[in-house]
Amino acid sequence: MPDSAVTVYSSPGCMPCRATKRHLDRLGVPYTDVDVTVDPAAAQTLRNMGYSATPVVTVQLPDGLDHWSGYKDERCNALAYLAAEGVVS
Repeated sequence: MPDSAVTVYSSPGCMPCRATKRHLDRLGVPYTDVDVTVDPAAAQTLRNMGYSATPVVTVQLPDGLDHWSGYKDERCNALAYLAAEGVVS
């Protein structure tokens, strides 16, 4: 079970994964990092969600789960706003 509302599913050597985590770190957004190469259940979860590449970011919001794939700076910035407002932690 993730430690925070935001989870970044990543894999080693993935530049978009590194960029996503670096951006979230700079913004101070807490997240749980899950390496799908060592967690087969997480990899299967992503496949079940329709994803075949990392990173995949999931966000548990009060009204449900939001998710996307790839490095998306605008989505990371929105997470920083939601974290500051206490919507995600």
